[in-house]
Amino acid sequence: MSHTITETIDASKTKIGLKEALALAKKASTIIAAKGSKITTLDLKKDKPSDEDIAALIMGPTGNLRAPTLLAGNTLYVGFNEEAYKKFCS
Repeated sequence: MSHTITETIDASKTKIGLKEALALAKKASTIIAAKGSKITTLDLKKDKPSDEDIAALIMGPTGNLRAPTLLAGNTLYVGFNEEAYKKFCS
């Protein structure tokens, strides 16, 4: 599977707050969020999570979008988990 990077944002220089992060999340149909060894998968169409539920997964304690974040097709990956990224790259 081939992927093309169309945009990169340096999270250390550009902060993405709640409003912009939620708009990004709503471009996806699935969110895969990793915090430590825990992976949470949300199907936005089936699960219909609230903005608060989405924010709890994608926002960091500083109020910015967690890094790394990757929007690939209809899937938003938030946080780093080696297995999730291996699936993305295969």
